[in-house]
Amino acid sequence: MTFNGAKLALFIGDRLLVIERDAYPHIPYPGHWDFPGGGREGAETPETCALRETEEEVGLLVQEADLVWRRSYARPNGVVWFFAAHLPAVRKRDIQLGDEGQSWALVPPEWYIAHDLAVPHFAGYLQAYLSQRDSITA
Repeated sequence: MTFNGAKLALFIGDRLLVIERDAYPHIPYPGHWDFPGGGREGAETPETCALRETEEEVGLLVQEADLVWRRSYARPNGVVWFFAAHLPAVRKRDIQLGDEGQSWALVPPEWYIAHDLAVPHFAGYLQAYLSQRDSITA
């Protein structure tokens, strides 16, 4: 299946890594809180896309084996993939903001879902992951 991009809900310990998007008016959701990820390059797979973008945007090397959840979504501009992964809290020390975004933060996932400046469809995707994860671990 062809796709346009991929995002990663990346948990560092029990906190979710989010990036404050640049405030440029020409980009989607300027100034909103986002997840690492972005557009597909060449013939890369959804997993490769999400992991490459994560390294570029926050300096974290995440392995494909770290991905615990994946789902594709049809969006107006094409298919996007959404992944979730969990890394130990100690990996916080490795986070380095790349050349996109204004800042990063580690937040409770509920904070993101409820935040007025969360990218709305990503908040829904995160809620879907949390609901499924909670039903598996219950």
